[in-house]
Amino acid sequence: MVKDIGLDVPAPEQECEDVNCPFHGRLPVRGQVLVGTVVSDKMDKTVVIQRKHEMLIKKYQRYEKRQSKIQAHNPPCIDAKVGDVVTLAECRPLSKTKSYVVVKVGAQE
Repeated sequence: MVKDIGLDVPAPEQECEDVNCPFHGRLPVRGQVLVGTVVSDKMDKTVVIQRKHEMLIKKYQRYEKRQSKIQAHNPPCIDAKVGDVVTLAECRPLSKTKSYVVVKVGAQE
């Protein structure tokens, strides 16, 4: 059974038994939806996503480039790999550093 998570993302074809999967488990998603590139998948069910963005410096009326790394839960049904562009959705804290879950692989950056 695939659950509707309230975002405009397609459900994965595979099924999984992960409790922390937004599609097949009981994890609700809410808040921010971000896009980034997977830079590490060495941890168990966790990926590190690098997100590049620009920040306005008011004093100089210029933009500076910034980047941040976010750790996110990677459900077995999605299984993102290094180099994939993914969409993340915010969820409740799953651990000390994980508050996001991967909901889609192959987003436009």
